[in-house]
Amino acid sequence: MTWAPVVGIEVHVELRTLSKMFCGCAVSFGGAPNTNVCPTCLALPGALPVPNRTALDSIVAIGLALNCDINEHSIFHRKNYFYTDLPKNYQISQFDLPIATDGWLEVDTGEGPRRIRIERAHMEEDTGKSTHVGEGGRIHTAEKTLVDFNRAGTPLVEIVSRPDIHSAVEARAYAQELRALVVELGVSDARMEEGSIRFDANVSIRPHGDSELGTKVEIKNMNSFRSLERAVDHEIGRQIGAMEAGKPIVQETRHWDEAGGLTTSMRGKEGSSDYRYFPDPDLVPLRIDEEWIERIRGTLPELPSTRRQRYLGQGLDSHSAGVLASSDADLRSLHDDAVASGADPTASANWITGEITAWMRRTETEPGDLDLDGARLAEMVGMVADGDLSASAAKDVLDGVLSGEGGPREVAEARDLIQVSDRAAVSEIVGSVLADNPEAVARYRDGEHKVVGFLVGQVMRASGGKADPQLANELLRAQLSG
Repeated sequence: MTWAPVVGIEVHVELRTLSKMFCGCAVSFGGAPNTNVCPTCLALPGALPVPNRTALDSIVAIGLALNCDINEHSIFHRKNYFYTDLPKNYQISQFDLPIATDGWLEVDTGEGPRRIRIERAHMEEDTGKSTHVGEGGRIHTAEKTLVDFNRAGTPLVEIVSRPDIHSAVEARAYAQELRALVVELGVSDARMEEGSIRFDANVSIRPHGDSELGTKVEIKNMNSFRSLERAVDHEIGRQIGAMEAGKPIVQETRHWDEAGGLTTSMRGKEGSSDYRYFPDPDLVPLRIDEEWIERIRGTLPELPSTRRQRYLGQGLDSHSAGVLASSDADLRSLHDDAVASGADPTASANWITGEITAWMRRTETEPGDLDLDGARLAEMVGMVADGDLSASAAKDVLDGVLSGEGGPREVAEARDLIQVSDRAAVSEIVGSVLADNPEAVARYRDGEHKVVGFLVGQVMRASGGKADPQLANELLRAQLSG
């Protein structure tokens, strides 16, 4: 029997707001434990929540960017469960009336674009942070648990996909595309290492061709795209192995062990009835009218998928378009300005994603600090296209420009890198090289045509590396044939 994996992704996005979701405490990362807290986020008696308007604007923007319906009527619920880092013993969340529903995200899976449907995006608050002190950092091996409530009450958007993902590679592609969209919107820094975006995967398998979903298993603790892909791939294999061995799949939550490369059981998976949802009596219903929606729609930037299509329309291949579309905004602006200044789009993209990016890594330079604008990049690309610079010389010129030595032509002349493309001058050098290498000439005329490579090298040496190698090759073959 062949098995078809079915994967859905739940994403929690911490929003970039100055204050928490229902109180005025500051949102910050890395502060001293339990310093950004107040009676409201600590759930002290008598403290009442007030919704954060900026957070609500952010989820409307996310919903619109994900092609969702924005529901005019929405309410907050209490999601009841007990855990040490949940100060209220319930979480303010949303249940059957979320803000955004029924959307989709276009994802490039490597085999062409595909739409992954979005079930919902709803607003909630984050929990605190538990630190389990002891071997392994897990609760069952901990000597004690320390709780920091600084994060409690931070605005969260949970984005739930439909079970439309069918491989670990697709799961990673979806997660990367969604993170890029959130960053582009400016609603979150989406730093996985700081937990401001977190991915949980629901994985099941079913016989190939069946429409009925199998028993799903939720995977947690994936803190990188690589971890997500590895965890989903492992869990698919584990479930297939269990089914083929006649062992049932249990609905549960499993922990991804990065070091061991496997998932381990954490607890039984709860259903929605276990949380005893009911409307929060302290919060009034939300009414998101058309004026509100259109105000947010007018602020949306060009999204990664739209930008990728624009770059494909310029003639870039899918890889280059994808890399450039998700790159830093300053690098994208550099490309767009270079193309507007007349640069070939493919050449511009190749320089930016190749040599320019490599130079930034070597020199630890941020994109916004580059001493290069679109006009200068276009000038250098044009010099290569016109034969004034060889590809290798252009790298030296780029280094000079980025080091602040001036514009491309100025650097090329100062470093004596202008390529000789004059036919008469190169032809004279070719004639001299052929006269000095009669044996090579004879070998060519005896049918050993690969000797042309040697002769081109001699022309380049005689010209001090300045001759246009393509022109040298052309003139060599012409004179040898003559």
